[in-house]
Amino acid sequence: MIDAATIHQCADPGLRPAIVETFIRAVGAPDPLAVTVRTGSRVILVTPPKTPDDAMELVRHYVGQAMVRVGVTQYPAGLGITDLSELKPDLVDTCANIRMGTALFGKVYRIVTKWYGAQVDEAFGDAIDAWKTGYFDGKYVFDEPDPGNLPARKAASDAGDKPADGDAARPASRPDVGTQQDKEPGDPNKAGIRIDLTGIGVSK
Repeated sequence: MIDAATIHQCADPGLRPAIVETFIRAVGAPDPLAVTVRTGSRVILVTPPKTPDDAMELVRHYVGQAMVRVGVTQYPAGLGITDLSELKPDLVDTCANIRMGTALFGKVYRIVTKWYGAQVDEAFGDAIDAWKTGYFDGKYVFDEPDPGNLPARKAASDAGDKPADGDAARPASRPDVGTQQDKEPGDPNKAGIRIDLTGIGVSK
């Protein structure tokens, strides 16, 4: 687990440290050299890299052929890359990976929260799902524009006094957080997700 000092130093300042810690706990890897390769619902077994050079060689081999996630935040390695020469060793640097990963997750969280219209528990959980699959509401979420500031959180007292308004903040349907292939039984991206929201300020 990444220590709090590293999180404070490296994480995107737009996310509270407690949210960053929960995000890394839910999706991250303890090894900054960790490389995960998937095609659809299948995990490709690779030899764990022992050096940054080994990790980058592995990334270059699979980017463009499979979904490659790298480092502490399991950052999508091919994002925004048009040529393999653009892949940088920052991917396997702990601090740089946390900085890039938390900035990108912050955008994903804002996209999902905007869909719900308010900061609710489901938004955080669906943002984690979207990070794992790469998709939200049928779209490749990492390429979507950042909607900007989060909608205001609904106060518990307001929700109690005005049930209609509270219900309006929660759409009647749930968003599509993956492609059809992602939702197949046994999908490793979706299996065994357990998210503890305690302490991040999402739920009171």
